[in-house]
Amino acid sequence: MDALHSSNLPWNPRLAHLRFVAALLVLLFHTYHSFFGQWQPHPGVRGMGWLVEGHTGVSLFFVLSGFLLTTIALRAPAGLGYWGFMRNRVLRIFPLFVVVFVVAISIGRDAFRPQDVLYLLFSNLGDAPTSKQFITGAAWTISVEFGFYLVFPFLARFAMAEGPGYLLRLIGLLLLLKVGAFMVSTHPTHMIYSTLLGRMDQFLIGMLAAQLGAQHLRRGLGGGWVLAAAVLMWGLVEMQARKASYFLPEPVQAAWLAWPTIEAVGWACVVVSYAHWRGALWRPLARACEAGGEISYSLYLWHGLVIFLLAKGLGSPAWTPYGSLNLALAGALVLGASWVVASLSYRTIEAPFLRLRKPYLREREKITPSP
Repeated sequence: MDALHSSNLPWNPRLAHLRFVAALLVLLFHTYHSFFGQWQPHPGVRGMGWLVEGHTGVSLFFVLSGFLLTTIALRAPAGLGYWGFMRNRVLRIFPLFVVVFVVAISIGRDAFRPQDVLYLLFSNLGDAPTSKQFITGAAWTISVEFGFYLVFPFLARFAMAEGPGYLLRLIGLLLLLKVGAFMVSTHPTHMIYSTLLGRMDQFLIGMLAAQLGAQHLRRGLGGGWVLAAAVLMWGLVEMQARKASYFLPEPVQAAWLAWPTIEAVGWACVVVSYAHWRGALWRPLARACEAGGEISYSLYLWHGLVIFLLAKGLGSPAWTPYGSLNLALAGALVLGASWVVASLSYRTIEAPFLRLRKPYLREREKITPSP
């Protein structure tokens, strides 16, 4: 097995494809709004909800995390080694995140306080340095992800012991907590969008999808299931773009009480159907998506800087009389430039640390017979 791939689970290129899709959605979303959309709702742009509300790629990342880690946990009936698990997670996400954090505090050096170092664990709360600039803004999700990692080995152990009902009960309790927090918060939509409280059910739904899939899907699924899941997700995001855009000026949108949960269920359908699909992508496309999935984390954290620099250098990309063509050209340019930078970043920053990871699946205790 490649040392850069997890030693705790056989390499699954399907999940790499989906990681690339998640990063691509966020990249195109930021490209669209930076050059054309101006961070405003656009309910009249029919059929393009996935672009206007492309932040849904973050939800796909969270569902995938729950799904992937639970798939690993299901292979470890004796449980996960907590500190080994956390060591691997730190090696996976912190090296590049620390680079982004250093950039953020360097930009705001005059306002830096020693306690701001704690924002390494809370990049989504308060006056986080990374959230003050677009070029580092995507880092807000890292603390949400890491918060899930801190409790995952326990959740996996309890879910395997008690079955899917345990996760369903947790999701129900979270929804109740969200209702209370939503009623108290002055900016509840943003609170739901950007905190572990608002996003935790997306990780849990990914866990639930992995558990149910392992229990009930013994054979591969036909392509119709994948297509149906993709159409369902497209329809859900299209509905959000028209009725409950994140960019609506109203700070209180009741739809956002349920939206992250609904969104996660849609993405879970996509993940399960694609992971269990018995077909295959056209080989060149599959290889490109696999390569994109491998560098997806770098692609996610670097594309903001690429967009910023291109916007400064090119201005408004009104290269042709056709807005759709200009958008396609801008997207291709941002993706191409971001791919080059992300590949360099992956090989230079991520890969050396990834080689330090070790297995963390516990072996069953050996019982020594009594003499």
